[in-house]
Amino acid sequence: MTIFDAARVLIPFVISFAVGIAGAPLLTYYLYKYRAWKKKGGKGKGMGDDTGTPLFDGLHKEREVSTPRMGGILVWGTVTFTVVGLAILAALMPAAFAPLDFVNRGQTWLPLFALIIGGLAGMVDDILEVTKGSGGLSLRWRLLVVGTFGVFGGWWFYAKLGVSAVGIPFFGTLPLGIFFIPFFVAVTLAIYASGVIDGIDGLAGGVFAIIFMAYAAIAFAQNQVSLAALAASISGATFAFLWFNIPPARFYLSETGSMALTMTLAVIAFSADSLGDGVGVAVLPIIAFPLFITVVTSMLQVFFKKVFKKKLFHIAPIHHHFEVLGWPAYKVTMRYWIITIIASIFGIAIALLK
Repeated sequence: MTIFDAARVLIPFVISFAVGIAGAPLLTYYLYKYRAWKKKGGKGKGMGDDTGTPLFDGLHKEREVSTPRMGGILVWGTVTFTVVGLAILAALMPAAFAPLDFVNRGQTWLPLFALIIGGLAGMVDDILEVTKGSGGLSLRWRLLVVGTFGVFGGWWFYAKLGVSAVGIPFFGTLPLGIFFIPFFVAVTLAIYASGVIDGIDGLAGGVFAIIFMAYAAIAFAQNQVSLAALAASISGATFAFLWFNIPPARFYLSETGSMALTMTLAVIAFSADSLGDGVGVAVLPIIAFPLFITVVTSMLQVFFKKVFKKKLFHIAPIHHHFEVLGWPAYKVTMRYWIITIIASIFGIAIALLK
């Protein structure tokens, strides 16, 4: 790898950020023009019981009916624009731009497909939410979309790319054979479940931007330059979203953003695994620790409600629990950013040592 290869990763990052910053005012105009926010604030019934979510509603209900959803369009729309734009420039002026065209079958076809499919499916949910006020697509339908993609993605790795094992730090690889496909589905669903971290201004944007940059570093170290460029491009677009999502948020990531990012993260983590002679999946709970703890605390909350008939946390996921304890939202958000940076550095170190 050379400085030139590093530039092939960093330039898409900067381009995505610039495109996102430039495109945000246009997206803002249309989201506010069509009043693309929830018609009824709050979460209604809580997960696992019928008591509702009065604590959450008290913290966020008012903002939910005045701040637009679908801000995630800025992320996947920006990445798509960057990818297509660089491909066109590479075709027109190959001598100058061919090295920046990072679309290829082995490294970026599937994550790009995940980003677009996730974004479009999530946008359907958001459109139903803001136009019908019906809560969008049911959880069953959203899980069906993610699970179906998981089956396809697992098959693609297994049949098309010849991947049937995952890397284990310091122990080599764990062969899974045909069971690689259900394992891929399970990981994809688990990461999608972490999308509920999108609950405080600036929280999800900062966390996802850092995570994707960490995987860009891992992919680059594996000499998967195209994969690294894509991850960096997603990070740059997410940082652009974050610019407008810090308190008070101009718009929310919502389902179109969280579904696109979580599905793509699953693919990139597997791509940075045995395909690149690495341990991309094993370090995922470390690098994405805030996402991991979001899923775990939500599951524990449901378990305690079902088994012990009481809550373990005031609200789950745990970032809302901290709000109830009296932490200002900005303090929760910034501490999550710090934790994600530290966890990402640790995860990258393990991935490099493996």
